[in-house]
Amino acid sequence: MASPPRDLSMSFFVLPLLALLINPATSIRTSIIKLPGSDGSRSSAADTYCESWRLAVETNNAGTWDVIPSLCVDSVAGYLKGDEYGSDYSVIVDYALAFAKTVKISGDGKDVWIFDIDETLLTNIGYYRAHGYGVSRSEPFDSKSFNEWVVQGTAPAFAASLRMYNALKKLGFTIVLLTGRDEDQRNVTETNLRDVGYSGWERLILRGQDDQGKSATNYKSEQRSKLIDQGFKIHGNTGDQWSDLLGFAVADRSFKVPNPMYYIP
Repeated sequence: MASPPRDLSMSFFVLPLLALLINPATSIRTSIIKLPGSDGSRSSAADTYCESWRLAVETNNAGTWDVIPSLCVDSVAGYLKGDEYGSDYSVIVDYALAFAKTVKISGDGKDVWIFDIDETLLTNIGYYRAHGYGVSRSEPFDSKSFNEWVVQGTAPAFAASLRMYNALKKLGFTIVLLTGRDEDQRNVTETNLRDVGYSGWERLILRGQDDQGKSATNYKSEQRSKLIDQGFKIHGNTGDQWSDLLGFAVADRSFKVPNPMYYIP
């Protein structure tokens, strides 16, 4: 093949060089990879990673975790403040109700659906808004201040969970509330639940003296086992923690609602 004319070859080199000299910022800026936070902004790579981290948490692939990665604190806050959080919750409720409608209710009062309370029926976003939107290295969990929030009894309901709760009652399910809250918080918990629209549960199970020190997984498994021993059939279970759902004496179907703020084993 014949070589191109020398003046044409030079033009291939000179023209890009002229473009660079005329506007050097264009080529230089697009060739630099910005690290998250290096110029006060977040990179798309950081946002993508944090979305993937939330997926790993919600699917339990992350396993035990202690704090939100520092890279993802702002991402989690944005998720909780935006529309996606409520939308994710609502979609899960739709799937749960679709399953519930397939259950044959015996009519003997033994067909049970279990609900956790915190971040399942009630949202403590008011508390976490003032504490970094979750457990992080800069905002470790403080049980004392959280319990002070609980006794105020002002936690709102999730709109989607209230919809699900009432629909399950209409379908004929017996509702059991199984929470990690302590027995001495029974009155304020019942009042809070009723104030935001929940009613008609069969049992509210809280941690007693014998349950102190147990992992949430063991405590809740033991309580479900007691229900089964009493003849109840646990068709469904809804919670924001995998420890609400796993262990032994599990439900026929369990539905994990989103919570990227903290992990309870």
